[in-house]
Amino acid sequence: MDLGPHAGFIIASYGLCALTVLGLIAWVRIDKALQEKALKELAEQGVSRPREEEKGDLAT
Repeated sequence: MDLGPHAGFIIASYGLCALTVLGLIAWVRIDKALQEKALKELAEQGVSRPREEEKGDLAT
């Protein structure tokens, strides 16, 4: 496969794209873990989400 005179640019572009995607995946996984930890701490304190029937009361 001949990439021609722009081979360095093409390879660098694919590498940067791959690093960006991997960085985004890592960011999402780290944020998910932090959010689950925060929810667990809130649950341990007794904080919970309102039930469906209670949600209607909050909107009015």
